Amino acid sequence: MSTQTPLTAPADSAAPAPVSAPVSTAPAPSVHPPSVHMPSIHTRAVITWLAIFPLVAIGMTILAPLTESWHPALRALVLTLAVVPTAVYLVVPKLLAGYGSLKRRQATKAAARA
Repeated sequence: MSTQTPLTAPADSAAPAPVSAPVSTAPAPSVHPPSVHMPSIHTRAVITWLAIFPLVAIGMTILAPLTESWHPALRALVLTLAVVPTAVYLVVPKLLAGYGSLKRRQATKAAARA
């Protein structure tokens, strides 16, 4: 008794032969249009810091009188519950949009000079 499996199906097999799909040689479409400029990681870090720092400062000032007796970890938890979603969903996108607008304006001026 052989333990090897045959590489081809027997002639009386009812299973259809596999059909290979045509291979496309066209280049894959780009995910981002070429005109979109993604800021560098350093620029994004600065923009994120510009969003987080004022939110944390304001949040600490507002929460300080209410949370004096709380454990610091609990204060940090409450503060980050408010700051992180505000920064991620509201402030950072607005700052990135402003940065993009500024870069487009600079590119337009540079193209007009050239």
